[in-house]
Amino acid sequence: MRICGLIYIDWVLKMNSFMLIVQRSRGMPLLIFIFLFLFSSISPSYGYDPLDPQANITITWDLMLDNGDTYDVRVSIYNFQLFRHVERPGWKLSWTWRGDEAIWDMWGAEATQQGNCSRFRGQVLPHCCEKRPEIVDLIPGAAYNKQFANCCKGGVLTSMTQDPTMYFATFRMNVNKPSSGNNAGYFMPLNFNLGLPGYTCGEAFQVPPTRFREDGSRRRTQALETWNVTCIYSQFRASPTPKCCVSLSAFYNSTIVPCPQCSCACEELAGAKCVKPGETPPLLELPHANEEEPQPLVACSRHMCPTQVHWHVKQSYKEYWRVKITITNLNFVKNYSMWNLVALHPNLRNVTQVFSFNYQPLNSYANINDTGMFWGIQYYNDMLLQSGPSGNVQTEMLLHKDSGIFTFREGWTFPRRISFNGDECVLPPPDQYPTLPNIAHSATATPSILFSLFFFIVLVF
Repeated sequence: MRICGLIYIDWVLKMNSFMLIVQRSRGMPLLIFIFLFLFSSISPSYGYDPLDPQANITITWDLMLDNGDTYDVRVSIYNFQLFRHVERPGWKLSWTWRGDEAIWDMWGAEATQQGNCSRFRGQVLPHCCEKRPEIVDLIPGAAYNKQFANCCKGGVLTSMTQDPTMYFATFRMNVNKPSSGNNAGYFMPLNFNLGLPGYTCGEAFQVPPTRFREDGSRRRTQALETWNVTCIYSQFRASPTPKCCVSLSAFYNSTIVPCPQCSCACEELAGAKCVKPGETPPLLELPHANEEEPQPLVACSRHMCPTQVHWHVKQSYKEYWRVKITITNLNFVKNYSMWNLVALHPNLRNVTQVFSFNYQPLNSYANINDTGMFWGIQYYNDMLLQSGPSGNVQTEMLLHKDSGIFTFREGWTFPRRISFNGDECVLPPPDQYPTLPNIAHSATATPSILFSLFFFIVLVF
């Protein structure tokens, strides 16, 4: 049953993505998009996101100096994603050396294991002799002589939209050349991995050397050689099930449409852990910065999702309408720092004001402005706390009505797609959306009521 549910969710997500591409691509042949959709549906990575088509994390490997027996490399990690970020415990970059290279020293990062350095003799041993080293970012407050530009964030990378100054990290290292051969082919290692769930990295490819600015941008230097490695995120690879769901309500209907049943898991299935109402969750030790993220422990519900988003159509004015958005953290073992919410809705082009959240439109397709990103205000609500009385954040949004296309009918006021922290949320089926009251029936019944009342008065008098 659970497998069938996952297949259904997978199919719905792909169909939504396909319809979104077709709607946004006016003037292009439909057959091309059918081919692309079918090609993507059989792809094992499912890495394409129509809301952020250019999303990737790029690793840049700059060969800076060739010292004869050693060489210096500058490695940079850029998060070129509009709304998906890397949170704690952060990235763990690894690769495989082509030969028996060793890292003599590092600045801005460190290897988690030194490895077997017995082949070296002397009072000072290399920093890392592993065939496949695992590199982690330094934590804030690291020793000054070990720091490097744009380091020491604990592996955290923000999205490009939220904080353009924190979306990349850099470190430098001095590497011992392999014992046999010294041509450029030995410099570039293989099999890069970010150590993040859902990310897959491709092969390194050579690009024009990186150029650097110095002396207040008055002088430019450049690397000897540069390679890039591109890493793509897939929600299906990151988690076998979704991580959030959406519920809906409106002022014109008393029905609250809940999250679909078993959106993220099913309570009755073996292995599903949750905390029932009135129970006290077990004491859990949160992981340290270098440990893996714990499995979610959520409040028992029909949907079993760690995060729930509620979209409420609150009021309608003559020229405006108001929406209230509430994000609830139902996970007992995680605080969501630097959280963000992305919504796809046709009327986001007419956003007038957003209260208590930051907001920025995401124009991934030129002049099509139907996608927006919400995130918290620093030091106020930029952290979504664990499940409990304070485990929610909310905002209200005022939108201008477009007389040419606006209507409250057919679920128009509800979002087409919502994602939380870069992962798509499960929406209720469209046929369950709150609908407008059917006033036609009451309007047709009014004459008969008046006629009956008139007939009763005639009989009485």
